Amino acid sequence: MKKYIRHIVIAAIALGLLTWSVGVYLSPDDLSSCGHTPTTTDPGSGVCAPADAIVAVSGGDTQARAAEAISLYKKGWGTILVFSGAAADKSGPSNAATMKQQAVDAGIDAGNIVIDEVSDTTAQNAEQTTNIFKQHSITSAILVTSGYHMRRASLEFNKRALGVTIRSHPVAQDKHWGPFWWLTARGWILAIPECVMSLILSTGGMVR
Repeated sequence: MKKYIRHIVIAAIALGLLTWSVGVYLSPDDLSSCGHTPTTTDPGSGVCAPADAIVAVSGGDTQARAAEAISLYKKGWGTILVFSGAAADKSGPSNAATMKQQAVDAGIDAGNIVIDEVSDTTAQNAEQTTNIFKQHSITSAILVTSGYHMRRASLEFNKRALGVTIRSHPVAQDKHWGPFWWLTARGWILAIPECVMSLILSTGGMVR
């Protein structure tokens, strides 16, 4: 009986470590050690300093991603907002245009917002946004997306936006992902493919 209980405890600990590792791997947050607002006196890598741009890519809970980017902008983390994403419904406005309107409704000057309305995939988000970086001489950016999508998005952007310092900042919680993602089947359905695709990208492979 004691041996049986020990096996259950070991299995529970192993599952807990696996769950924790998956969550940490998928959701890197370069701003986790920073305060709510940036500092211009960051003596190290500059991780807590303002960036040239804040980028949000659509997909999943697009509204939550845009809201987080807007919040960062208002706190002084960047001087330009970039929204990337084509229309989910091709008969309507693009996701990028919808996010831009969300920002304008929140009081942000439309002149400080740049959008990419053609990207349907994460790779395309990175490709099109890299072009925007070049056009606006952007050399640093904070990338915002959902927690489960953060690792893959960061890999795609770092792969393409050469010469641009990309910092990751996932949405803490949206309607698809949060601290207790592992308690739902949907959480694992999102996590497993993202882990696989991220591992492929990290070893030099291609994901579309």
